[in-house]
Amino acid sequence: MAWDLSVDLIKATVQLEQPLGDGSRTVGTGFLISDPTPDGKPRTILITAAHVFEKMPSVSAKIGYRIEGDGGVWRFDPETLKIRDGDHPLWTKHPTRDVAAMVVEAPPEFVKAAIPIKYLAQDDTFNQYNLGPGDEMMALGFPRGLSANPAGFPILRSGRVASYPLAPATNFPTFLMDFSVFPGNSGGPVFMAEGARRRPGAAESQEVQFVAGLLTQQVELSGERLEIGIVTHAKFIRETLAILDKIPGAPVTQARLAKPEQSIPGAIPAVAVSAMAMGASH
Repeated sequence: MAWDLSVDLIKATVQLEQPLGDGSRTVGTGFLISDPTPDGKPRTILITAAHVFEKMPSVSAKIGYRIEGDGGVWRFDPETLKIRDGDHPLWTKHPTRDVAAMVVEAPPEFVKAAIPIKYLAQDDTFNQYNLGPGDEMMALGFPRGLSANPAGFPILRSGRVASYPLAPATNFPTFLMDFSVFPGNSGGPVFMAEGARRRPGAAESQEVQFVAGLLTQQVELSGERLEIGIVTHAKFIRETLAILDKIPGAPVTQARLAKPEQSIPGAIPAVAVSAMAMGASH
């Protein structure tokens, strides 16, 4: 059976949120990468847009892990994730791009689900497969904090590449995607998962599956959303991970399980919101 990057990234993508004092919450998206330390020790790293953490004023956030029970039943199982030590951020930020990386101590299921770093696009990936405007890519996220279901799985969107040229990332660090973007999508992975595509000069088609980058912004003009997303190239995720490797004793952030006596509600599924909206309209 062919490897399915779509399903694997769904499993590796998590909601990040922090309640605010006024009863609202700030929400973003992150995904887990498996990237061993320079000396070969296993390591799980949370990737998101840097502004997701920067807009969270408190020292801790919630990371939306999910647990599979008997009979394939999933439940939303968020944990508290410390993102600051006082005023000191515990994440590593790219010096020029909206990318953040943080080493986390994830549950075993999520350690296993983390995407190997080799699936992050390289500098030549776009040219290698002759990618350009009109090619379809997909994105995962939690628009306005909504999930696909109460178990907290992300919502999958798709859109077309809407800008040219795409490479090299050094000259064109971001590219545009033609699809709707909402608060909460920031930090989500943007990827390509085609069953068959023929490389230029190749005799046979092959699977094309890679993470192109992460969603960092939406395009607005005079306060109007233009239904266009801005994607930061995976090159800058790789560069952020390289910076992390150079930090001696980079902290591992241990998430804390919610106390057993706490009531843990399910994630807010989009279908429930839709049903409420329909009910209110009658």
